[in-house]
Amino acid sequence: MLLHLSIQDFAIVDRLDLEFRPGFTALTGETGAGKSILIDALSLALGERAESEQVRAGAERADVTAEFSLQPQARLADWLRDQALEGDQNRLLLRRVVERNGRSRAFVNGHPATVSQLREAGDSLVDIHGQHAHQSLLRPHEQRRVLDAHAGLVSLAREVAGAYREWERLCRMRLESESNAAARDAEREQLTWQVDELARLALQPGEWEAILSEHGRLAHAASLLEGGRGAIDALSESENAALGVLSGVLSRLRPLVEYDAALRETMALLESGEAQLREAAHALRHYIDRIEIDPGRLSEVEQRLEAVHSAARKFRAKPEALPDLLASLRSRLDDLQIAADVEALSRQEEAARSHYDGLAARLSVERGKAATKLGREVCAAMKELAMAGGRFEVDLRPLPPEGSAWGSEQVEFLVTTNPGVEPRPLSKVASGGELSRISLAIQVITSRAAAVPTLIFDEVDAGIGGAVAEIVGKKLRTLGEERQVLCVTHLPQVASQAGEQWSVAKGAARDGARSQVAVLDQKSRIEEIARMLGGVAITATTRKHAAEMLGLR
Repeated sequence: MLLHLSIQDFAIVDRLDLEFRPGFTALTGETGAGKSILIDALSLALGERAESEQVRAGAERADVTAEFSLQPQARLADWLRDQALEGDQNRLLLRRVVERNGRSRAFVNGHPATVSQLREAGDSLVDIHGQHAHQSLLRPHEQRRVLDAHAGLVSLAREVAGAYREWERLCRMRLESESNAAARDAEREQLTWQVDELARLALQPGEWEAILSEHGRLAHAASLLEGGRGAIDALSESENAALGVLSGVLSRLRPLVEYDAALRETMALLESGEAQLREAAHALRHYIDRIEIDPGRLSEVEQRLEAVHSAARKFRAKPEALPDLLASLRSRLDDLQIAADVEALSRQEEAARSHYDGLAARLSVERGKAATKLGREVCAAMKELAMAGGRFEVDLRPLPPEGSAWGSEQVEFLVTTNPGVEPRPLSKVASGGELSRISLAIQVITSRAAAVPTLIFDEVDAGIGGAVAEIVGKKLRTLGEERQVLCVTHLPQVASQAGEQWSVAKGAARDGARSQVAVLDQKSRIEEIARMLGGVAITATTRKHAAEMLGLR
């Protein structure tokens, strides 16, 4: 759930700190006051595209931070742990900073992050339905996405897409094998000697660093011995060794402690230093015992270094990258060897096709069940939204036998708003107002099945009013009993159903307009609802009507 949103120098907002509660909250205010700007700011923190125009005039950067509560066992908590982006227990902070030049930085729980990581986290937290969502619903791929998300089929659809791509890959390999045999054989011959040469070198991962370290040790063995012995002499074996001098100091101070206890702290420091010096001398003796001046081994290591350098020059790669290069060349060679065997490749292609067909068939069955259910639910919602004679269907039109990455059928939403008329594609039937109502019905229904805890509706009630608007408000209020719901609205019928109402206003300032947000108490809500009902001239009758509307909650 969204707990807190901090906005600084974003659009016409100089500074806002907003605390959010569970349930249904309505955001109201005059057109242009900045209601949708709050949603845009939150979207930025959730990974949406950053632009220099988002920085408030006169400011150097825009800064948006969103704080969320997390369920202890949520999958997002596991994801944060896997990404090394953990923060405070059961809390998540998403932050985005946009510079005046348009460049942006992202942070998750204070850790630098990528925008894609912000977006991945945000997808599990907030579902935003924009005021133009009904336009995206006209596109077939969006209709398919809505159906799959509502039915919990996103994972299976992803498997189908992966199986289709693997089948396509093998199909391309077979076709290339049949048409490019000569070029393939030449490449395979070249790869064979490259793999053989690197295999003979047999450089293991991490070996290059180990060789360099050993070479440095062997090449400077004499210097290491000399330096180590000199250090031991200075510490413990020479006439004026540090340990001897320190022992003498301790001997002189030890009896004096009886006369002044203040010397105990100094004695403790000196005794600790003496112990550490003895340990260092012991470690140096152990180190020297292991150093050997071995010209034979040095020669072997230098020959190995030269062999690796030679291979790196020949293959135009860094020495440490040669093991990965060998693995890559072997993989390509394996592909070419498979491609050379057209019969084996055909068998793999057939197996991949069979795997895809099986997954696609499962997806088709589940989509069929979900289509029937969604159609029934949207029809019921249309009846409540003053389209009693309307009908909504999800058409699953079979594709040609080869299928597609999204399955074996094309998903299309069909609708009719008049009784006795056959449903037709959504884009060809509904008027603007009807389309808004159908879109809202679909969004409310599909949001119930979504896993995200926070739902935001940004003026999706455009084009409706009267009793229908009241029904929409009641639907959002019911949804707010299960989720955190925020709705930007101009309709008093919708706002009056909210458990909490915020007023967004635009005020004048010396450096330009500024957006301000106020949480309304009961009296202020009556005034705001009355404004939404009556416009500029607010009468006692309008206030009475507003109070009655709020009393219906």
